[in-house]
Amino acid sequence: MIFKGALAGLMLTALTAAPAGAAVSVVDDAGHRVTLAAPARRVIAMAPHITELLFAAGGGAQVVGAINYSDYPPAASQVPLVGSDERIDLERLIALKPDLLVVWQSGNTARQLAQLQQLGIALFFSEPRTLEQVATSVERLGALLGTTAQAAPAAARYRASIAALKAQYGARPPVRVFYQVWDQPLYTLSDRHIIGDAIRLCGGVNVFGGLKVVAPSVGIEAVLQENPEAIFGSEAHDAADLGIGMWQPYRRLLAVERGNLFRLDGVLLTRPGPRLALGAAQLCQKIELARQRRTAPPNQ
Repeated sequence: MIFKGALAGLMLTALTAAPAGAAVSVVDDAGHRVTLAAPARRVIAMAPHITELLFAAGGGAQVVGAINYSDYPPAASQVPLVGSDERIDLERLIALKPDLLVVWQSGNTARQLAQLQQLGIALFFSEPRTLEQVATSVERLGALLGTTAQAAPAAARYRASIAALKAQYGARPPVRVFYQVWDQPLYTLSDRHIIGDAIRLCGGVNVFGGLKVVAPSVGIEAVLQENPEAIFGSEAHDAADLGIGMWQPYRRLLAVERGNLFRLDGVLLTRPGPRLALGAAQLCQKIELARQRRTAPPNQ
């Protein structure tokens, strides 16, 4: 659900915009208050979506380190890497002398987080789980970096894009959706992931949205029983990747019967950064196509 009114105002009160040299303080996504004596000048992003958020907040010049797959914006490819999603090079990280580490609460392992917490460097935990939290993430990081002048309009542009999608699709007839992350084993995403909010934005209903695990494993029989009207998955990367093509033999599955097996850019949809507005737009368009196919022949 997108935060509005008083709740959005409450979130914004957590931001403390200050000139260079003055203390700044925000609340991160884990509920911790992060206070810096002065805006951060050397920041390390510990996940690809964090790199995108920092650049969107106007802090690209202050990002001195990143993790693998930090490939957007193009300038991010020039940022030195401090490791991968599997292993962090602590010596290299320390050598970069960061004054702020932005970590991914559920993406970095518990061991990695414990190691980083022992360094005595300020940590901001990033875990946007709603579309609105992407905007507040940009604003809060902008406050920590002293780049509020760039962060505020970036957040406003993103919010406007999301609002336009909600106005266009939010009240449309619901479409039951299955979002497939991987086929072997079969994984999906619940509404505890930001993709659930994107599906709702488009007037969709995530058939496994109520599960408590963020990325639950489900069986083929469970999907067949739910009989979703549309199935979404990422683009295939090689011929051996069946992906959503695995459902083609199940002719009585509603999504197959109506030709509603859709491939989307998984990066745009699963990375909780401002480009999520583009991914959500693609998702909404396909869900709307599924609506149109209720009365039209499939594959049109």
